[in-house]
Amino acid sequence: MNLLLSQEQRDLRAAVRSFLDGNSRPREGYDPAVYRRLGGELGLSGLIVPEEYGGAGAGYAELAVVLEETGAALLPGPFLATVFATIALTRVPDKELLTAIAEGRLVATVAQPPRDEDVRLEGDRIAGTLGRVLGGMEADVLVVPAASGDEIVMAAVELDDPGVSRTELATLDITRGQAGVRLDGARARVLGPRPREGILDRMCVALAAEQLGVMRAALEAIVAYAKVRAAFGRLIGSYQGVKFKLADMHCQVEQAESIVRYAAWAADESPGELPKAAALAQAYVGRACFEVARDHLLLHGGIGFTWEHDAHLYYKRAKADEVMLGPPRVHRTRLADLLEL
Repeated sequence: MNLLLSQEQRDLRAAVRSFLDGNSRPREGYDPAVYRRLGGELGLSGLIVPEEYGGAGAGYAELAVVLEETGAALLPGPFLATVFATIALTRVPDKELLTAIAEGRLVATVAQPPRDEDVRLEGDRIAGTLGRVLGGMEADVLVVPAASGDEIVMAAVELDDPGVSRTELATLDITRGQAGVRLDGARARVLGPRPREGILDRMCVALAAEQLGVMRAALEAIVAYAKVRAAFGRLIGSYQGVKFKLADMHCQVEQAESIVRYAAWAADESPGELPKAAALAQAYVGRACFEVARDHLLLHGGIGFTWEHDAHLYYKRAKADEVMLGPPRVHRTRLADLLEL
């Protein structure tokens, strides 16, 4: 097991970071032109799409590198939603959708209804309500599990269908939208039976990679600030209390990086270890990301609480990510069950 980045992965990181430095503007929201360039110039939308469908055929180690950078840049819009949808589609392959995603022509999202939500498919028509869909307003296609007879299938729904109504939701994370989606007899296409496992685990790995990027950027920002901000005649970075807090944050980032690299390796090389690695990733990284973003905001002092500063954007992204796939306690419970504790 080698958890260090290869030269190719470091080159990928540098290319993505350079692009995002000049094009990611969290406060301006979703820019379709940026997404077209992400898919066209960098080929990121098709990164984990198999080569037979026009993608790069890369692994989760490469995907984690990319998501760490999009997280650090607080890339606005539905990129993570499309990644989630792509993960689902690689488990129930569909040539039309995967090819369109790989070419950057399609923005997709995936829904995983909670147990109290009833989405049913009868023939080629689907009905049900999804209270919260990531990127639901920007996406072209929704991939959704639905009950069909006695089984659960994965179906694809065009979101411009007359039988679909979308309501934009007010969200904590203002850089990335969500929508309530009502399916009222919309036309749907069955992709295949829902896989018993694998989709959620891989989504957990992808989300943890983004959270690692948020942590790293927040730590770098407050370290830089501590080197220039003076209080009572001294740089705040010289105070012992600040030093200790920064050291704690650094340790959290280092641990999170090891966990994310291991989880990405498991997704690529050791499927048997993936459930435990994915549960660990969300149990630890989700909470650690929020704590680092919170402390980064607090250590900025008064300026950190202003709307003009980016500290609150990292704080809100970290909190939204922490609960996106279930709060950390859910993943801790799952990890304990897997370890038979």
